[in-house]
Amino acid sequence: MKQLLNTLYVMTQGAYLTLDHETVKVEVEGKIQMQVPLHHLGAIFTFGNVMISPFLMHKCMEDGRAVVLFNMNGRFMARVTGKTHGNVLLRQAQYEAVRDANKTARIARNVVAGKLQNSRHILLRGARETEDKDIEGKLRDAAQIHVDALFHLEKTDDIEEIRGFEGETANAYFDVLDSMVKENSADFKMNGRNRRPPLDPMNAILSFLYTLLLNDCISAAEGVGLDSQMGFLHVLRPGRPSLGLDLMEELRSVLADRLALTLINLRQITKDDFEERPGGAVYLSEKGRKTVVVAYQKRKQDEIHHPLLEEKVPFGLVPHIQARFLARHLRGDMEEYMPMLYS
Repeated sequence: MKQLLNTLYVMTQGAYLTLDHETVKVEVEGKIQMQVPLHHLGAIFTFGNVMISPFLMHKCMEDGRAVVLFNMNGRFMARVTGKTHGNVLLRQAQYEAVRDANKTARIARNVVAGKLQNSRHILLRGARETEDKDIEGKLRDAAQIHVDALFHLEKTDDIEEIRGFEGETANAYFDVLDSMVKENSADFKMNGRNRRPPLDPMNAILSFLYTLLLNDCISAAEGVGLDSQMGFLHVLRPGRPSLGLDLMEELRSVLADRLALTLINLRQITKDDFEERPGGAVYLSEKGRKTVVVAYQKRKQDEIHHPLLEEKVPFGLVPHIQARFLARHLRGDMEEYMPMLYS
């Protein structure tokens, strides 16, 4: 089993990261604020004005350790990795599958099925936990939309229909997501899903968590030798990590959305952790981003039961496990790609 390594998140403006033998040092104004063994790190994420020494950067590239750069608002800017690793024959099989309409539809259908099952789980959990009958009814109605879509999904091999079912259920899901907010609910009302930029606190925290999760999924795909830009569900576009987005779909609700709701309902995140910018854009403040990152890292350490492996695994390893399942399917070792169903 792959070891779950930590991610180093550096948000302090003016910080400078250096490598001393095999130890990463974080300096601020010439004073060492943190030291961590390099071999404990799977990636380094920096936000805003954070500098990295060339020697540390070279070592990360040599080891295949990603360095991911965000701006001060938490928006993804760049991802720096070393040489491409993995079996070229696997990537050849991936490219052939992408060109095959039937194979593309089969993989995309299973990805969407996993997403719908997991989103339905979150909706039904919310319905059980609320004492408001109107909210319970709305959540159960949205869950039923997912059930209906699953019924029709298994009967189609048309990629556009599959994408249509995913889009329709996503709209139904986001229409009721904020009804699961129990604390300060007025501060976290959503008018559907919006991004680039997010226009309300709920969308802001979701966008930030999705960015963190997406980069984990990109790392998982590339870690097994897949091309993270050659996906099946998401349309291919220059520079778009379509496969990373595919792998993220089945984990959005159970990892990112559930964590956002927990942070809000426990009042660990409040409206004071957000900043509104000119034009109406809303972003997490530096304090808010730190709170979310710490919670995300802890959540990745939590163990869940993986139904296919029939054993408990850290949540943070699930993207890597699913990427391996996809690689095995593309090589012909598994008849179907099997999504992770949360329970």
